[in-house]
Amino acid sequence: MVKKRKPGFDEFYSSLFPGRWPALREALTADGSPSPFAEALSKPYFLDAASVSAARALGPTGDSLVLDLCAAPGGKTLVLASSLGPGGRIVANERSGERRRRLRAVLDEHLPPPLRERVCVTGHDAARWGLHEQDRYDLVLLDAPCSSERHLIRDPVRLAAWSPARSRNLALRAYAMLLAALQAVKPGGRVLYSTCALAPGENDEVVRRALARRPGLVRVLREPEHPGPAPGGPVPEATEYGHAIWPDTAGGAGPIYYALLEKIRPSGLA
Repeated sequence: MVKKRKPGFDEFYSSLFPGRWPALREALTADGSPSPFAEALSKPYFLDAASVSAARALGPTGDSLVLDLCAAPGGKTLVLASSLGPGGRIVANERSGERRRRLRAVLDEHLPPPLRERVCVTGHDAARWGLHEQDRYDLVLLDAPCSSERHLIRDPVRLAAWSPARSRNLALRAYAMLLAALQAVKPGGRVLYSTCALAPGENDEVVRRALARRPGLVRVLREPEHPGPAPGGPVPEATEYGHAIWPDTAGGAGPIYYALLEKIRPSGLA
């Protein structure tokens, strides 16, 4: 029996983006241009403009109770904190101890003390969050660990060790985290699922599986039901369930995928 050959990195992504992959690859290898984000901060924080657009898709945080399930390094947490009202709070979670220390440092350095006091840092397993808190949060951001092709393609060691199984395993983990996020948010609340991956298996497919697993629990919010990109920001492309900002057509910004979901009923109802 002849063993089926696993596709290489470029072959894999060429099959996902036929005709577009060469331009995408070139855009990924080009130097990015992080933008300064300074709204309500004590000093600017530099991050990809696509990340700002994705975080803003969750809407203004106001006086909401917000959960950021995979918060490190903290850029999107700062965007969420920038619109936090006097009664709002953010729980910024990061399981990795090293990344959690970096998250705290970013928050301490960039948030004014009155705002920093309303952002709590925790270190739990995001995939198990829904076992302990259900129907509690007004807003949940899940910026899931992903293939991060922009970083992968610049690392020869990691690129040589790449296989399609890596993307599949990350998608399974993201799926478990998204189910937990959907349990944690309260009815009427919103969940933003986001990645910096190109692979549809880590993006729309994760959302599709979650919708099929919990039918009737949530609905997908599309334009014009949620805020669009910031003026002057990169314009997203529509996908089946969300939006994507790809660097070949967004001036080097991204890649970022995001989908916004609204919970319809409590978690325990069939």
